Amino acid sequence: MQLTTHTDYALRLLIYLAISEQKAPATVQEIALSYGISANHIAKVAQTLVQLDYVKSLRGRGGGLVLARQAHAIQVGDVVRKTENLKLLECFGPDSSCPIDPACTLKKILGRAQEAFLEELDRHTLADLVTNGGELRQLLA
Repeated sequence: MQLTTHTDYALRLLIYLAISEQKAPATVQEIALSYGISANHIAKVAQTLVQLDYVKSLRGRGGGLVLARQAHAIQVGDVVRKTENLKLLECFGPDSSCPIDPACTLKKILGRAQEAFLEELDRHTLADLVTNGGELRQLLA
């Protein structure tokens, strides 16, 4: 399974905010520059994370982005579920037109594989992703 760029950037943005030792909120431009990616993409991802209540956007002078929750309260699996389209195949939706859908073993296997993937992600929080915060900060500097 390959995650979308949107989900990848969402996780990266959360990691950046979790390791940020700054007193001031992080800006979209600074995050984008640190990762070497488009500020436009980061802005769209930030908007999604604000809507999902993972991030707060502070306006005005000295504004920017901060975590809306503690890092240990953000489950990786939850973020992926909310930012990713988890419909692996057309038959995973309610309007399957596949004639073998009711008896398809492949669909069942893929469904169990996806459940196992998400269960593993559920075992980890944002805090788990930044236990090496010092090293991450150096790499993003």
